[in-house]
Amino acid sequence: MPLVLAAVVGVVAVVAVRGVVGGGGSGDAPAKAAAARADCVTVQVAASSEKAALLTSVAADYAKADHQVGGRCARVAVTSKASGGATEALARGWDARADGPVPDVWSPASTSWTGLLRQRTTARDAPDLVGDGPLPSLARTPLVIAMPKPMAQTLGWPATPIGWGDVLALAKDPRGWGRFGKPYGAFKLGKTNPGVSTSGLNATVGAYFAATGLSSDLQTADLAKPAVQAYVKAVEGSVVHYGDTTLTFLSNLQKADDAGQGLTYVSAVTVEEKSVWDYNQGNPSGDPATLGKHPKPRTPLVAVYPKEGTLFSDNPWVVLKAPYVDDAKRAVAADFLAYAQGRGPQARFAGAAFRSFDGRTGDQIVPAQGLLPDQPKVVLGAPSPPVLAAVQASWNLLRKRAKVLVVLDVSGSMGEAVGSEGRSKLELAKAAASRSLDLLAPDDQVALWVFSTQQDGSKPYRQLVPFGPVGQRKAVLRAKIADLVPSGGTGLYATTRAASASLEASFEPSRINAVVVLTDGRNEFPADSDLGSLTRALTAEDADRAVRVFPIAYGDDADLGELTQIADASRAAAYDASDPASLDRVLTAVLSNF
Repeated sequence: MPLVLAAVVGVVAVVAVRGVVGGGGSGDAPAKAAAARADCVTVQVAASSEKAALLTSVAADYAKADHQVGGRCARVAVTSKASGGATEALARGWDARADGPVPDVWSPASTSWTGLLRQRTTARDAPDLVGDGPLPSLARTPLVIAMPKPMAQTLGWPATPIGWGDVLALAKDPRGWGRFGKPYGAFKLGKTNPGVSTSGLNATVGAYFAATGLSSDLQTADLAKPAVQAYVKAVEGSVVHYGDTTLTFLSNLQKADDAGQGLTYVSAVTVEEKSVWDYNQGNPSGDPATLGKHPKPRTPLVAVYPKEGTLFSDNPWVVLKAPYVDDAKRAVAADFLAYAQGRGPQARFAGAAFRSFDGRTGDQIVPAQGLLPDQPKVVLGAPSPPVLAAVQASWNLLRKRAKVLVVLDVSGSMGEAVGSEGRSKLELAKAAASRSLDLLAPDDQVALWVFSTQQDGSKPYRQLVPFGPVGQRKAVLRAKIADLVPSGGTGLYATTRAASASLEASFEPSRINAVVVLTDGRNEFPADSDLGSLTRALTAEDADRAVRVFPIAYGDDADLGELTQIADASRAAAYDASDPASLDRVLTAVLSNF
C-alpha cells in the first residue's frame, strides 16, 4: 500500500489487544493535579507505543518530585503515538483533532524516523523540525526474531547462531517444521508494516542486509538486484499477516498459549528485545500497570539475534524546532532528559528489559528470560534516509498479497446522522470505504458483501462484487458502494460465519486471507444468535489455513467486546471506530494488516 497513506496509522484504532494510550503508572492523579497549577510549564511528548506507559510513569515521578525550572514547576505529559504515524503527522502538519496533542518533544523508537521526517519536510520545502547533530537517547533495545522456545531450540538456540537465512530456508521448504520431524506445520512469520512500525522497518532492513551480505552502506542499487528482491520476497511470503503494532501478534500468541496452542499461531515474530521480556511476564502490552495481572506463558519466547546482524532502536529525545516550543519548554525538556537518564529512571528502564541509554544491559537481560546479554554479535549500520524510504517503497512491491472480503453493515441504524455536518454513518462509511481501496495493491484480491437482516431471501447478507484484482475492480466497487442505502436490522453473526466459510472454501495459501467486517450495531438476527457457536466456527482447525476476521466497531452502539471475541477466535484484531469521524484512520490501520 502507498507509504504515506500507510503511515497515517499512528493514532488509531485500539486493537482488541488493549494498547497503551498515555496513561498508566501510579501517581497519575497527583501528577495531573500538579500539572493543572497555573505556574507550571508542561511539555507534551509523543512517544512510541512500546515505551509510552513506562515513560508516563517516569513523568509522574518527575511531577511528584516537583521539579522547578526557571522558578516554575515543570511537568511532562506523554501520549502514545506510533513512530510511523508521528512521522507522517509531523511531515504534513500536525492536526490535534486527528493526531492527538501537539508535541513539543518527539521520541520515536528509532532515530531512523527522524531522518525520514527530515527527508519529507525537505521534499515539501517545509522547515526542518529535527535540527542537526546527534540526538540523545532514553534507552536502547535491539530488534530480534522472537520464537517460541521449543522452536528456537529445534534450530539450536542458544548455542547455534540463527538468522534470516534459516528463516528463509524454513519458509521455502514445503515440509516446514517437518524437515526437523516437528509437528508445527509451515513456518509462519508475524511482521509489522514498515511504513508504520519500527520493528517492521528494522526487520525489512535486516532482511535486505542479509540478502546482500552487507553490514553497512546499504545502497538503493542493492535493493533492486533480482537475487536480493527474490530473497526478501521469499521471507515476506511466510508472513501470516502484517499489522500496525507488534501487540496484535503478541496478544494473539498469548491467547493461543492460554488455550494450550502456543506453537500453532506463529513460528516467529519480529519485535524488539524488551517485548520478549514483556511477553514472558504475561504482559505483552508492556504497561507497568498490568504487570503481574496475567500468568506467565506456558511456552515462553526467546530472542534470536540474527547472525547476519540487527539494528538497535535508540529511542531518541527530539525537542522539536517548532515556533510554539519556547525557551521555557526547551528548558523543561532538557531537565526531564537529565532526569530520565539518571540512576532511578534508568533502573526502571532496565527493570523493563531495556538496555540503558548508553547501551549497558541490566539484570533482566539473561538467558532465563530468553535474552542473551552477549548478543547481538553484529550491529548493522542504519541506512541513510533515502535508502530507508526505498526499503519502505520496495516492501509495497514485495509484500505478501492479500485476498480480502469487505463486508459492510447497511442496517437501518447506519442512516443515523452524526457530527455537525449531519451526514449519516453510512455516507461517511461509503466515502471512507471508497478511499480505502487506494491502500491496496492493484493485484490484491477484493470482494464486497453487504448485510442487514433483509438482503437475499432468508440470508441477511448479499454479494455485490465477486473476488477480482482491486486494480481492475475499483470503478465497479466504488459504484456499488455509492448505491448503498440503509434498511433492516443487523445480521452480524450469520454474515460473519458465512463470509469466513466462503473465504475458507476458496482459500489461497499464497495470500493473506481475511474478512473485514464493519458494523455499527449488535446482532439482531434470531436465526443465528449464538456467539459461542460463531467463535468456535471461526477457530481454524488447520492453523496454516486460517481465515482472519478483522471487525470494526463503528459508532457508539457497536459492541466492541463481542467483536473482540470474534477477532480473537480467528487470531486477528478488532478495531474501535466509535467516533465515526475516525473511520478513515481506522480503515488505514486495518488495511495495514495486508
